[in-house]
Amino acid sequence: MALTERTEISSCDVLVDGQIQVRTDSIIERDGVEISRIHHRHVIVPGDDVSIEDAKIRTIAGVVHTADVISAYKASLL
Repeated sequence: MALTERTEISSCDVLVDGQIQVRTDSIIERDGVEISRIHHRHVIVPGDDVSIEDAKIRTIAGVVHTADVISAYKASLL
């Protein structure tokens, strides 16, 4: 009986203001059959460091988080 655990990005949404919402699933399998799935969510705001994110998320942030988007997001916080 072999237990394995893996993670996968199950959803990625880009909001109008440039925030990126990421849903990651932690999946546990026994002999290749899924026995547990837990969802985690986090938000990446324009200007955040994305160096530890998955390559897909880094690519999306690189396209979406332009200098203009980062400036507009920061201005909206004031």
